[in-house]
Amino acid sequence: MTDPLEALRTPIVPVDPDPAFAAALRQRITRALALPRGVAVSESLSPPTADPQPADPQPADPQPADPQPQPAGAITPYLAVADARRALEWYAEAFGARPRGEPIVMPDGRIGHAEIEIAGGVVMISDPHAEIGVVAPTPDAGVSVTLHATVADVDALAASAVRSGARLERPASDNPYGRIAVVRDPFGHRWMLNTPPAGGPPLGRSAREGDLAYVSLWVPDGEQAAAFFGDVLGWKYAGGAGATRQVLGATPPHGIFGGQLRSSLFLCLAVDDLDVARRRGRAAGGRDGDPRTEPYGRVVDCADDQGMPFALVEGTDDGSGPAGGGGSPGDLAYVTLEVADSARARAFYAAVVGWRFAPGRSVDGWNSENVGPMVGLHGGHAVVTAVPMYHVAHVEAAVARVRSAGGSATDPERHPYGVTADCVDDQGTRFYLGQL
Repeated sequence: MTDPLEALRTPIVPVDPDPAFAAALRQRITRALALPRGVAVSESLSPPTADPQPADPQPADPQPADPQPQPAGAITPYLAVADARRALEWYAEAFGARPRGEPIVMPDGRIGHAEIEIAGGVVMISDPHAEIGVVAPTPDAGVSVTLHATVADVDALAASAVRSGARLERPASDNPYGRIAVVRDPFGHRWMLNTPPAGGPPLGRSAREGDLAYVSLWVPDGEQAAAFFGDVLGWKYAGGAGATRQVLGATPPHGIFGGQLRSSLFLCLAVDDLDVARRRGRAAGGRDGDPRTEPYGRVVDCADDQGMPFALVEGTDDGSGPAGGGGSPGDLAYVTLEVADSARARAFYAAVVGWRFAPGRSVDGWNSENVGPMVGLHGGHAVVTAVPMYHVAHVEAAVARVRSAGGSATDPERHPYGVTADCVDDQGTRFYLGQL
């Protein structure tokens, strides 16, 4: 029998915690730090799981997973609503809101903190907490705050809100600054919906550094890919033949580039100053080539510090700047970057183009907060790959087209943000379909 006093003299050997447990715990602590002052974290809080996956593309995380700082001047509305659970469902149904991670539930069952994304912006939500002075508005009383949302189609979104129980306070009408409608949601919050006038910046947004200015699907056989995605997504092409094609009307602009050893989505990121961004990339451990001038601006091919190829473009003054994600069938909805080390990837892209990330729904998954279209990171992969998700009107029909064209697809799966399927084309290119 071991002498207990001798056993006490044995040196203590540190043991690393299980990586999945450590990642989930760190995400839990990160979310807890966002709670209102005085609100305690529920002991029953389930570990968060990257959003929308597909690697989650949703729609993706090693650590440390430090909270990403908000830029100076960033303001995020934090709404108190009576019955936050019902409100989260309502905003998803009426406004197409997408959840950002799992809600934090208090010991008494109230929602202490939840986050959703509406029209590209973040909204935080909680149940009332009268003990700390957080109260919900009275639905039929006056309001002191109006939430302004820049949207693609005012009429459609206002009609969706009214069908779901909102009160129409101002019917959609044209104004010099765009088409406007005002609705009051069932929880007492007033929303001004705005579609900017034609010819203005997309969705009221000027070109931002870090947005996806252009993407290209790199594949072994470009002609074969063009035929496949033409059948599945209805893509039509302009110019080029064989290895290279440009998709007509895609948002953001989208190409196909053949002759590659393996498939991936190549990203071209907008920057304000190409030379400054190149210096930041080198300082962060990346590499780049010689800049070249194209009709749409100065461009340089790069690779990040884990070998992911990408490009930077400094836009011209002719309006050919970065475009956000489109919502039409065939448009890019989300990109998942599968990397070995998500902490390194977050640090690299934050340094070079200012990307910010929040924990997603899967372990080691992260979603971008300020990129159009959305980009997620998912860590722990041996080979770096960018996997796209494309909008479809009816995912079941699109899955049937994938299979008919010689590819494979999972059965559609419903998520809070929509219905998705994981797919592979007829030459091994992975992608996702999303009815969002």
